[in-house]
Parts: sequence; C-alpha cells; structure tokens
Amino acid sequence: MLAQHRNRSPEAFFLKKPDYNLQQPGIPTLAIVGRPNVGKSTLFNRIIGSRRAIVGDEPGITRDRLYGETEWRGFRLRVIDTGGIIPDDHELIPSEILKQAKTALEEAQAVVLVVDGRSELAAPDIDLARMLQRSGTNLFLAVNKIDTPKMQPAAENFRRLGIKNLFPVSAEHGVGLDDLLDAVLESLPKQVQADTRVAQASPPVLDEAKDEESEPENPELRDPELRNKDPRETNVAIIGRPNVGKSTLLNRLTGSSRAIVSPIPGTTRDAVDELVERDGQRFRFIDTAGIRRKGKTKLMAEKLSVVMARKHLEAADVALMVVDAAEGVTATDATIAGYAHESGRSLIVIVNKWDLLTTKRTDGRPPADRDVFEQQSRDVLKFLSYAPILFVSATEGSGTDKIFSTLEKVAAERRKRVSTGEMNRFLKHVDFERASVPSSRRVRILYMTQAAVAPPTFILFTDRDVKLHFSYQRFLENQIRKSFGFIGTPIWIKNRARE
Repeated sequence: MLAQHRNRSPEAFFLKKPDYNLQQPGIPTLAIVGRPNVGKSTLFNRIIGSRRAIVGDEPGITRDRLYGETEWRGFRLRVIDTGGIIPDDHELIPSEILKQAKTALEEAQAVVLVVDGRSELAAPDIDLARMLQRSGTNLFLAVNKIDTPKMQPAAENFRRLGIKNLFPVSAEHGVGLDDLLDAVLESLPKQVQADTRVAQASPPVLDEAKDEESEPENPELRDPELRNKDPRETNVAIIGRPNVGKSTLLNRLTGSSRAIVSPIPGTTRDAVDELVERDGQRFRFIDTAGIRRKGKTKLMAEKLSVVMARKHLEAADVALMVVDAAEGVTATDATIAGYAHESGRSLIVIVNKWDLLTTKRTDGRPPADRDVFEQQSRDVLKFLSYAPILFVSATEGSGTDKIFSTLEKVAAERRKRVSTGEMNRFLKHVDFERASVPSSRRVRILYMTQAAVAPPTFILFTDRDVKLHFSYQRFLENQIRKSFGFIGTPIWIKNRARE
C-alpha cells in the first residue's frame, strides 16, 4: 500500500498540523520510549516537524510526556515523547518519569523503543524491552544514530533484544524514518487507517466581491492573532519562578497528573500542555519551566527551557503568573510579569500556597491579611494595576475554581471591540484637565478608534505630531477600563496627527 512512497525524501512528509485537537479520540497514538540520551526528543521533533521538545547533550532533559501530531502518507498520527526511563531507579525524578511513560504506553497503539546505535547494548535497554514485550503493544525498535550506510551492521547487534521490527535510523538527519513510520501505519487495523485518513479537499473558491466587502476598512483592524484560531479556545501560559507550584496548579486545573511535581526546583523543563473544556469554553493550559535570572541558569537545558518558556508565553492569550505566598512578590516575579505585560498578554496574578499563611501557619503568628498582602503586591507590581490577584492553594484546591471564572471574563474582554461611535461619545465626557501634562506636550484630541483586539489597541488622532505624554496614556487607560470594563489585559494607545 505504501511502497510507492519509498523513494521520497522523509522531510517531505513531516507536516505539523497545529490546529488539530491533540486529545481528539480515534487518532492512533505512537509513544516514543527509551533510556536517557538516546535521541527520543530528536526523533519526536523530526516526526512532528517542530522543535517542540528541548534537545541537548545532557542526559535526562525530557521529564514530562509531550504530545504532538503529524500527517504521514495522508494519515493522522499522534506522537508522545517521554522522559528517559531507567526501570530500577527509585529516585524521585526517575520514578515520576516512569509513571509518565506508563501513562503514555496505556494511550498508545504502537510503541517505538529507541536505542543508541553507537553504544553497546545496555542493561536498561534489555529491562525496558522485556517490560514492553510483556505489554503486548505493537513494538518497534529504532536503532538511532546510524548516520551512514557503513554503520548499519552495528544495528544488527540489537537483535538480541528480541524485537522483530528493527529499523536503523538517524533522527538527526531523517534517515530511515520513512520505513519506520510505514511499518507503524501498516500495523494499525484497517478501520483505524480509514478513520484517520486526511481528507484531500479541493481549495475553496473565494468570492472576491464578498471578500472585499467583508475586509475591515482600516488594515489595522484585521487582528492577525485571531485569524485561523478557534474562538472558543484560550491558550493559558502558567509562568513564574521555579518551585512556586506551577505544575501542581496545572494538575489541579486539569484534574490530572499531567506534570511531574517535586520539591526540586527546575523539575519542569519542556512546556507541558493540557486541554480543558468547561461550559463550552476550551482552555489550553501550558505549564512552562521556571524562569530564573540569567546568572542562575547553569546547564544548557535550563537555559533552553527559559527561552522556550518565553516563547510559549508570547504564543499565549493569557498568563497565570504564580507567586509563592510565603516569599511574597519578589523582584524576579516583577521581571517575569514584565515579560507578559510588554508582549501584550492578559495577566492574572496567582498567589499560591496561601494556606501556609492562614490555616496551616506554624510560626505562631496570626493568619495573614489578604487585603494587606494584595496592597503590598501591587506596590511592587505598579505596572499591573489592571491585573486581578487571586489567592489559592493548588495543593488543597482552595480558590482554584475562581481561576476559571476569571479566565472566562479576561478572555471575553481581551477580544472585546468598542465601536468608533462609542469611543467618541466616551471622549466627550473625559476631563483631560485632570491629567497632569505640561502645556508644551498638550494636544487636542480629535477622535479615537479601536485598531485591534488581543490586546485592545486604540488609535488616538490628535492635532499635533508629538509623542503622547505618559500621563495622557495612563489617564486614558484608566478611563477606558472604567467605562468599558477591560480587565486583566494591557491596553495599548497610539496617537497620530491628522493631516
């Protein structure tokens, strides 16, 4: 069935489909497993056509399970990357990685065991192969790092594992992966193959007249961030310093053990995401690695995880910034919040571990006052005067329900649009004399319009081509929030001189 594709370049088939719902039932799942540092994440990235997983020379970089989706030979396939498995290691992180991998194996219809073709057969490979053979799942052996034809005989040494489906591959260069994925597809039941075939629909014919009529008059009104995006789905990045409870919060919000939780700072490295549907609204929560100061990141994996955390923050709609109640809001927290603010993300401050200052306080002091703590936090985060502050205990589950209701409001307000007529009626009632602006910087405001959403962006047309004074901007932001109810999101105001 698939022989006609044998001679084509494997890169031509690795097509990432980011709009697919990764948790949609019926799509066959392929789990990638193996001991640390054999190239599992490189193989995962190669198959899904994206640098989704962090890759480096340090062993044990991947810890949580990561999901991706690809199209291969016209069929859809879900792929899971797992952390390096050492079956007999009972330390906290390795044992939690094994739990995550076992969850992936339960979901999978096919499993690829990855081994390092440049090294000798190791005891963890043998133990892991035996464990997988007992599971009865379709099992394939990928002998990785076979970069040249001369190295292929070395792959035969791994026949001793007793896995019939052996494939010499090079995940880094894409060699041999077409044969591996062909075999995975052929092992699936015919009905599953039929159900997951991607429809080859012809491109839609555009009605040019209708398209021109529907295009906004101002090109800035096109809202590129919302194009091709499901309006019901909100991407929520969970950000913060290491060990403030981000993974615990993700597990609480999703009702799962999706992320590894431990008292060791920096446990999460790759961004872990999970989709939750609630009252017809979809929230994709993304647990990011803890962001440290540059001088505190030593290992390359930690440096890359911080870069990826920033990347996922900028791709999100809303950020939940988690702070440790016991430590209060620190300068690092303010820096992290600044990343979200400057990128235009909506933001909600989550004060976690609040129970340690109230019901579980053990230092003999009276319970902390919520109003006092909030005021102290706002003194540090003065630029986040708009951001709601919620007090929760992710471990106990107290206060977490309010996160969903606040997210729904913020997501709706983030996409809210105010008509030009409403804006101009609003301007007539604004007393700009209350804004303390030097006379040399004063401008006459002619009219105002909303240029974009997500974040709400307003264009102010003035009689002079001068930069709008900071006091004008802050004053207008507060008045707009008060009049139109924007919460949890920065408002961008730009001005132009009307000729």
